[in-house]
Amino acid sequence: MPTTLNFPEVLLTDIFADIAVGLKAGVTVITPNRRLAIALKREFDGAQAAHGIAVWDSADILSFSAFIERLYEDALYSRPVHELPMLLTPAQEQVLWEDAISHSESGAALLAVAEAARLAREAWRLAHAWRLFPRLGNFPLNEDGGAFQDWSQRYDKTTWRARQIDRARLCDLVAGLCENAPAAKPERLVCYGFDIITPQQAALLSKLEEAGCEVMLARPQSQLQPQPQPCSGNAQRVVCNDSGDEIRRAAVWARARVEADGAARIGIVVPEFSRCRSMIVRIFSAVMEPDIQRSLPGAARRMLPFNASLGLPLNSYPLITVAFLVLELGGREVEFERVSLLLRSPFLGGGETEMVSRARLDAQLRKRTEPAITLERLLILIEREHGGAGCPILVNALSALAAFRKTGLYGSQPPSKLARMISEVLRIVGFPGERDLDTSEYQTLKKWQEVLADFATLGRVAPRTGYSEAVSRLRRMTAETLFQPETPDVPIQILGVFEAAGMEFDHLWVMGLSDEAWPPQPRPNPFLPIELQREAKLPRGSAAASFELACRLTDAWLSSAGEVILSHPRHGDNQDTREFEPSPLIASIAECELVLPVYAAHRDLIHSVRRLETIKDDKAPALDPLLIESIGGGTAVMKDYAACPFRALAVHRFGAEGTKTPHAGLDAMERGTLMHHVLAQAWSQLKTKSALDAISDDDLEAMLAQAAENAVARIRRDRPATLSGLFAEIEQRRLARLAREWLNEERKRGDFTVIAIEDKRSIEIGGLALSTRLDRVDEFRDGRRIVIDYKTRAPSVNTMLGDRPEEPQLPLYLLTAEPDAVAVAFAQVRTGDMRFAALARDSDLLPGAKALSESRTGDHYGSWEELIAAWRADFAHIAASFISGDARVDPNSYPHTCRNCDLRSFCRIDERMEGVLMEQGDQGDSE
Repeated sequence: MPTTLNFPEVLLTDIFADIAVGLKAGVTVITPNRRLAIALKREFDGAQAAHGIAVWDSADILSFSAFIERLYEDALYSRPVHELPMLLTPAQEQVLWEDAISHSESGAALLAVAEAARLAREAWRLAHAWRLFPRLGNFPLNEDGGAFQDWSQRYDKTTWRARQIDRARLCDLVAGLCENAPAAKPERLVCYGFDIITPQQAALLSKLEEAGCEVMLARPQSQLQPQPQPCSGNAQRVVCNDSGDEIRRAAVWARARVEADGAARIGIVVPEFSRCRSMIVRIFSAVMEPDIQRSLPGAARRMLPFNASLGLPLNSYPLITVAFLVLELGGREVEFERVSLLLRSPFLGGGETEMVSRARLDAQLRKRTEPAITLERLLILIEREHGGAGCPILVNALSALAAFRKTGLYGSQPPSKLARMISEVLRIVGFPGERDLDTSEYQTLKKWQEVLADFATLGRVAPRTGYSEAVSRLRRMTAETLFQPETPDVPIQILGVFEAAGMEFDHLWVMGLSDEAWPPQPRPNPFLPIELQREAKLPRGSAAASFELACRLTDAWLSSAGEVILSHPRHGDNQDTREFEPSPLIASIAECELVLPVYAAHRDLIHSVRRLETIKDDKAPALDPLLIESIGGGTAVMKDYAACPFRALAVHRFGAEGTKTPHAGLDAMERGTLMHHVLAQAWSQLKTKSALDAISDDDLEAMLAQAAENAVARIRRDRPATLSGLFAEIEQRRLARLAREWLNEERKRGDFTVIAIEDKRSIEIGGLALSTRLDRVDEFRDGRRIVIDYKTRAPSVNTMLGDRPEEPQLPLYLLTAEPDAVAVAFAQVRTGDMRFAALARDSDLLPGAKALSESRTGDHYGSWEELIAAWRADFAHIAASFISGDARVDPNSYPHTCRNCDLRSFCRIDERMEGVLMEQGDQGDSE
């Protein structure tokens, strides 16, 4: 249970007076955490400066853990090295615990050894801090407890044989050293801000006192004399709608207090800080600095007036993410989406110089790459893109990395050598880039170098390891390293519950105090008996201990500031429909409604000074006659215009295109292309229906198998990883089987000759010169012709009709290349559903096809000739409109037309339609 200390208590101001005397005073102040130590140092420095003192000795204020390590190091360097065990780093501890678990019978079946080791380390630390090992035998052990006992014995034996010690036992070692004269001890030791003292800490303090060190306790002046009932007269309880509203109110309140008094100390305490850190930082940033221009690339960064105490995992910072991408690419296959981030990163050599070229390269690679890619394959693809001429720095760096990979990254190596190799890999690619790092990035880089140096010391516990395992280990180390770039002293501190212990403020806001969140739920360690944790009163080891801790913290908040706001949400966020009540620990405090100023968002500030000017923007300059022939895209120009005039302009005149997403296997377009190739080869050999009827089954199978093999080989150039091995064989069999089924459908037709296959033609319509290619043109004995286009899923024939047809290719080809044709047909080549979907003049042309006069289409067009005339007029109008510069955002059928369009962010159709729908809703309401 938490230990009660009988040391004399003093005011912090008196301690500051003694420290001001200088080092000869021999005063050391220790705190429960580093943040409080830094805050006390700043407070002491401020007090010295306020007294007009220009130069003073730095105050000896440090955290308890730093104090312990200093005593150990003083003893270590004042006596022969062999007399004291060597202190393990946290990473070395983790490796030893993982090794102990992996070599145990119970650990062999575990899937998450690293996570189990982390929990075991925590149980080991708690057991030593709270003196649980002597009592462990008095409680029955479950399966987890028995496993931990086995692991801890293995770990203890390993460290004893190697003369090593961890931080969990360091306090006990230092306590023993205090009895010896060589151990450096301060003359006076002041403990400040300790809400919880463990038995292990208490034993050390007692040993120090016995050794002649004067031990004292110091608390904030407001907490020095505990009162039977904490004062809540300065506290107010605020109820908010949800956590987002609560955070926004706290941010507005904090800004108002800073603007009223720039020297005020403001605290924001968040019990579940890690869960909502990103939301808090985002909302506070928006409230404190509404000018979003400052967040744009290249803009000067203004220091915000708040600091979040909880750091982020080091590997979540962009600089470190890029470092790991490089290391992974050097060792194995990597998802292309992550390689894409690497290609466009500013943290590689040439990232600024080749920024535009690399973005274009990324867009091109997306059209050809697989979802995962190796370094070698990446270099091949880049070489295909004009030899990588646009990105020579990138190509040289990746080539050098590939060469180094072959010579240096294989085999088991000592961690120290691997650390040097990792540094060399990053140097080869020009990490961390050519531009100057800002202060946060520079600090992040320094922290990375510290972690890498820590990794190099793992040779003491893991003599050799492979490159891939080393990168994985380094990633876990950075994930466990919480990092926050240092910032100047700012007035607003956003803190977790324990970081705020012992700190005093002028204004304090504690949020999230609902009955669901406060007191916090207990979190006992699964490797220690629950009954033992409850008996020892470990904080959060039981419901009773959590409640007692929450009561002490709540009482401390009420007396730690002149103004105290305690808030809680009324409702859950998003889909959470729960209703919350205030925590019972704050329910007695009167609810109040804060009057807060209104701070306009940056968008509102712009709108408030707007001067609207309406510009008609649906007309682009007409197409220069000299450029008409340079318009690419073939009949896609007509198809895109029919879908939406703006899309045709953007794609075929502006060159806009969306980025592709690499996909596994073959997509529908690639499968369709393969089928086209197979049937084109088949009919190139057969040529006539009579030849199809005459060919034997064996010869047909052989012909189709060869055609399928040739088709796969043709596509394999762009998709070598997909179309290889067993998958290629399966795809060839599928293509041959599908082609055979389709040819059986063709046998139902009368005699015909295939007179054109994959036929490319240059056509002209309405003054617009285009190129087109049709799959087939068949001719019957009587001279009648039909135009055929293969589809894996044939659209309705209605898509070829109307003033803006969705599928204009067949009618266009008929008008310009085969004006005497009497039918256009989609040939649906689909397993189990082989058929023609056709518009035909006569009923005897294709199986299942009706004559135009017999179909519903005939109700709109009196004859085949009228349909041809309508097509000619419609396509001429489309061509003339495109040439004239028609740029209307006018989808043929919203939202169906826009569903698969990749230019929606360009035309902003969703915002446009949202405004239209809102206006229609307003009109409906007014009616």
